[in-house]
Amino acid sequence: MAEKPPDDHADRVHASFDALHQQVEGRLDAASRTAMEKVRIAAAEGDRESMRAHMETLRERHGWLYKELAAHPQVATLLDELALWGF
Repeated sequence: MAEKPPDDHADRVHASFDALHQQVEGRLDAASRTAMEKVRIAAAEGDRESMRAHMETLRERHGWLYKELAAHPQVATLLDELALWGF
């Protein structure tokens, strides 16, 4: 069983995704905004299965945003941490 993320995890997820949103907001359409929000919520809640599914959808349908997400320093750090927790 994966470890539970620390208590401040959700706050860090939201702050990191807010920073990413500011960086890409001019290129977001309704579908990509929704896809990013689903990843954010799953990551903040520590929902492994939902996060995997939403990340896969993001990669398949919004490849540019998936690349931005993986390249953003704060979000990339969170993804690394989530991987350590079994995500």
